[in-house]
Amino acid sequence: MVSKGLHLPNNDTRCRSAPDLNGSAAPATAAAAERVSFACEGLVENTSSAISELVPRWKRALDIACILVALPLLLPLMLFIAVVIKIGSAGPVLFSQERVGYLGRRFMCFKFRTMVVSANTAVHEGHWKRLIDSNIPMAKMDLKGDSRLIPCGRLLRATGLDELPQIINVLRGEMSLVGPRPCISYECDKYLPWQRERFNTLPGLTGLWQVSGKNRTTFVEMIRLDIRYARTKSLWLDLKIMLWTVPALISQIQDLRSGTTSCVRPRSTVGSHLGTENQTIAFQKELPRR
Repeated sequence: MVSKGLHLPNNDTRCRSAPDLNGSAAPATAAAAERVSFACEGLVENTSSAISELVPRWKRALDIACILVALPLLLPLMLFIAVVIKIGSAGPVLFSQERVGYLGRRFMCFKFRTMVVSANTAVHEGHWKRLIDSNIPMAKMDLKGDSRLIPCGRLLRATGLDELPQIINVLRGEMSLVGPRPCISYECDKYLPWQRERFNTLPGLTGLWQVSGKNRTTFVEMIRLDIRYARTKSLWLDLKIMLWTVPALISQIQDLRSGTTSCVRPRSTVGSHLGTENQTIAFQKELPRR
């Protein structure tokens, strides 16, 4: 049965899913097949009620509980960051941008502004295209110096503090605390059909990719980690990812200070979270290659 507000295309063969964890070429359930189809074609209507019906209740409960607990600490911190941005750069404190979310739904994602007003986005688009085409480690432009950044912008981006306003997106049900990075529309346009399976879960502030190397991983590795999370997400996994977020951020700050991004994986690798390294390699072989 299809949820209200969702329309399942009939006999649509334009989308194919990646093999499941057991090696089968088709999704494990009819519901999974529908989700893959929605993600590939972006056929989800722009309604929060339709999305909320498909999000696990434990995930929504965990998001709300964590935000309520952390809010007394986050509000003063966010206010301080807002003041620093306002003093250091002319323009608004917040920056909003359309991103691709759960099942291909578009939404406006909020961040603290870390760049000058009217910064040239073509620079980032070209950088992202090079990362996809060359499949090299996804080092941020910040490491090489980015003239578009405002004072303290580099530090905010390295620590992830610029993403704190996305709590608003979490409360609105557009994001979760844990999930794949919400991508920009022009990034989504370059995805292969099997790579769009990453949209089968809510995007998040942190996630399996973020704590498994992030800037040390390639584009394809990021996609595989996102798909792995979409297929295996659980309450316990979300709690583990939250726990590993702090050391992952420390690693990113160290990269920022050194100005380099090593290809060596940190201790918080995929194998540390979901089985052994051999199991991880076996899973990656099951997914199609570019």
